[in-house]
Amino acid sequence: MLEIGTFLGDRYEILELIGSGGMADVYKAKCHKLNRFVAIKVLKSEFSSDSVFVSKFKAEAQAAAGLMHPNIVNVYDVGEENRMYYFVMELVEGITLKHYIEKKIRLTAKEAVSIAIQVSMGIEAAHNNGIIHRDIKPQNIIISKEGKVKVADFGIAKAATSNTVTSHAMGSVHYTSPEQARGGYSDAKSDIYSIGITLFEMITGHVPFDGETTVAVAIKHIQEEMPSPRVYVPDVPISVEKIIAKCCQKNPDRRYANVGQLIRDLKHSLTNPDEDFVIISEPASEGGTKNISETEKKQIRQQTQSGILPAYENSPIAEEGYRIREDEDVPRSRKSERERVRRDDYYEEEDEFEDVFGIRNSKSTQREEKKKSQPPQKKSNKKEKSAYRERQDGYYEDELDDDVDPKMEKAVTILLVVAAIVITIIAVVVIGKVFGAFSGNSSGDDQEELTMEISSGKTIVPNVVGMTVAEASDALTKAGLTAKATYKESTVYDKDYIESQDIEGNTEVESGTVLNLVVSSGKVVGVTVPDVVGMTEAEAKVMLDNEGFTLQKQLQESDSVEKGKVISQNPLGATTAAKGSAVTVVISSGMSVETVSMPDLTGKTEEEAKVVIEEEGLSVGTVAEEESDTVEKGKVISQTPAAGGTVDKGTSVDIKISLGKKTKTYSCSVQVGAPSNFMGGSEAVIVLLSPAGEELGRFSTTSFPYTVTKSGITDIPSGVITITYLSAEGTWETTSPTAVTFTEEGE
Repeated sequence: MLEIGTFLGDRYEILELIGSGGMADVYKAKCHKLNRFVAIKVLKSEFSSDSVFVSKFKAEAQAAAGLMHPNIVNVYDVGEENRMYYFVMELVEGITLKHYIEKKIRLTAKEAVSIAIQVSMGIEAAHNNGIIHRDIKPQNIIISKEGKVKVADFGIAKAATSNTVTSHAMGSVHYTSPEQARGGYSDAKSDIYSIGITLFEMITGHVPFDGETTVAVAIKHIQEEMPSPRVYVPDVPISVEKIIAKCCQKNPDRRYANVGQLIRDLKHSLTNPDEDFVIISEPASEGGTKNISETEKKQIRQQTQSGILPAYENSPIAEEGYRIREDEDVPRSRKSERERVRRDDYYEEEDEFEDVFGIRNSKSTQREEKKKSQPPQKKSNKKEKSAYRERQDGYYEDELDDDVDPKMEKAVTILLVVAAIVITIIAVVVIGKVFGAFSGNSSGDDQEELTMEISSGKTIVPNVVGMTVAEASDALTKAGLTAKATYKESTVYDKDYIESQDIEGNTEVESGTVLNLVVSSGKVVGVTVPDVVGMTEAEAKVMLDNEGFTLQKQLQESDSVEKGKVISQNPLGATTAAKGSAVTVVISSGMSVETVSMPDLTGKTEEEAKVVIEEEGLSVGTVAEEESDTVEKGKVISQTPAAGGTVDKGTSVDIKISLGKKTKTYSCSVQVGAPSNFMGGSEAVIVLLSPAGEELGRFSTTSFPYTVTKSGITDIPSGVITITYLSAEGTWETTSPTAVTFTEEGE
């Protein structure tokens, strides 16, 4: 940590520490060369000897230094001193967007969209310069005291060229895209995903996915459907809801093609928030096939063959213990076997997440096929190992060359399953008919009923609520159905038990129908409900949010509880309830009041108006004065609330009283010349008069021409000028009045 008063580069004086992160400290400093305040980010001493960290730090500076935009924290300088690395940035006085959301609980749709537009404009400038941020979150967005929004900390950004493979898709897991969570490729569309998550948090005050570990959150980004912000805020405009949904599509091809398109829709939403204009297209409509370069293929093969999982290296999932590391003291043969076991264990755990009900995705299927094709491990010799390595290279080459749409692959799989079921049923029917023909036991009516039942392709949904995942899988498979699972804490069921299904048991549906199941991720432990009676609505919401509850509001009139405060709650304070459950809070809407018709006060004197207001049971509010060309001085010009409406008794009424016609003021600025027989050097007196002869100003001079200047002349648009002077003959003379026109002030 630097001492206050330290100089860097012989020009930057350290003034105070203003922030600290994982890799660097940020100081406020003064640049004595340009006489301005700046922020300086200094790499922490424990990382200065680490070449990896230093390279990351320099990359951050180089990436950000090329960006100059009003919505980006600009970088001024980069330096190194005694193995201490730093760069100098624009100093932005303000607070982070995260702190701003916490202070306001949540933002209005208009304010959130306005902030999102400024953030997007800064990110668009970065993208146009080939820079991907990769760590967009409210903590990296600063709102200045002037209300300007700036994106900061391009800490893991780097130039994004056409052949770049992301090797460090880091960033905060709550805002990371699914492809970053997997550790795969990330590009400009990853930033669009993070902008969508940030907009969601601004609108609702919550992140859409949360969990106890980074792995849990990352898996939710990969697997779970994006919740609608209307779950938290029912009145979110449809356009904002759809913009968030499009930004946060799991498939990058379904997101906005670029930030410019996002900005266009955000601006449209600002003017027409309730218009449903956002279109979320299927991937096929967005563009053609994306090719992977030969360089990328080679890098992925090298990572795979060396034991590094290409899809999960450096992802939040890998950070929890699945990343494979090299051990120098382990022989290569043992090391390879250890890595194979770790990799197999990892994929087995991954499969549990990918397919709870036995529906294997393409990667799982390929892995199984690959396992079957592998030679026995114990009896392998060098020749076999060489052949195996060739087959492995061919496998990865095929895997990279085949650009298969996962959705199409899944659809084909389902169609094949359905086709197999239909063929089986037809075979059973045919066999049944054959046996029936020989036995003579089947009637014609029975055969007709069976044929109709088969042709309909129907099946009965089993009730799987309360079953384990394995039991539910068996029951649904037998019924010819598939399922999609979402994990959620339960107040009733233990972990891995089915809590609910979206189609009730004993319902007849088409074979192959997909059920949505909610699976318990564990039983909720009861949490003590805070007592919020007597608090304001805002205070109650904060208290309940802090304990993991949601507030469900009801309004009720009360003669004893102040308007806006909590009358009662259910469950009661100090009792226990499931975390995440709703607490119904009854809020006072104030005393029950009698209503009156608002009287017309215009044209009445101030005293008359006050009497009428009090007679009607209302109260006198603000009394203001205003000039008027139409209303007599001292009488009411206007009132608030307006006349004729219905208001509650006790309502405050504001009135405006006329000051009479507006007073006009004029100014005079005119140049006068010397009389023909003026004795030079003698004193002359210039008098400015109104048309009525009233003196408006008197001026003395010994030389001409002379400019007569006078301002603040009230309600007189013109006048005359006379000059009294000593003539060449030695006598005092006065010129005839000369007319002048004044200029109205304020025009």
